[in-house]
Amino acid sequence: MKTLIHPTAVIHPHAELHPTVQVGAYAVIGGQVKVGAETVIGAHVVLDGLTEIGARNQIFPGAAIGMEPQDRKFNGEPTWVKIGNDNRIREYVTINRATGAGEATIIGDGNLLMAYVHVGHNSTIADGVTISNSVAIAGHVHIENRATISGVLGIHQFVHIGQYSMVGGMSRIERDVPPFMLVEGNPARIRTLNLIGLKRSGFTSEEIQTLKKAFRFLYRSNLTFKDALEQLEIQGDTEQLQHLRRFLLLSQMPGRRGLIPGKGKNSTSGDE
Repeated sequence: MKTLIHPTAVIHPHAELHPTVQVGAYAVIGGQVKVGAETVIGAHVVLDGLTEIGARNQIFPGAAIGMEPQDRKFNGEPTWVKIGNDNRIREYVTINRATGAGEATIIGDGNLLMAYVHVGHNSTIADGVTISNSVAIAGHVHIENRATISGVLGIHQFVHIGQYSMVGGMSRIERDVPPFMLVEGNPARIRTLNLIGLKRSGFTSEEIQTLKKAFRFLYRSNLTFKDALEQLEIQGDTEQLQHLRRFLLLSQMPGRRGLIPGKGKNSTSGDE
């Protein structure tokens, strides 16, 4: 039977690896690491700290997961990286542990993190997210399901990025990106509805038409933020409108970054 662990890999005797885990040459795995079934760990990968990784993940060469957070507030307290199932973590991705005892940096299921992505401490990436090459994600960022982040950009700490949204390459993301929207630029602006992404994700024509109306109220009218939210409520009680309205409201709460505005001078941004 072919061995699943390369003889040059360095694995702490207390590490917990499912028998079906594959480990490549010169990988280093610390004593507090747990790895689930059928996960493949490439050459020169480093897994350290309180790190839990689920099943069927592919971790490509040079990735470093579970290192201490790049945060001056960190004082060695026990914190985690928790990664779900069926993720592809490409070359030289870095995922840092959290700051604050018992806190975690969390990666969900079915995500694709391309080469040189950095995920900062206390961040959460939900499910089905695509993050392109050389994206720097600061601490406490939250990215919802099926968002797409294009390459070579930075995301400010505490920013939230909504589900099924798309962020264009080389943008500066310093405020919240609403669900279902396409954002790009420096400074970033909401350009349109993420129509291609919605269609590829199986949204019906009726659902897309409803979101188009919501987009026009928010970003192509002279309505105030409050009036635009009231129009969203009048339009119906669909799951998508509920989520969009809730996201917009929460973006105005203390501790949040506020919303990226649209490109028009009268576009709703939540700053009124």
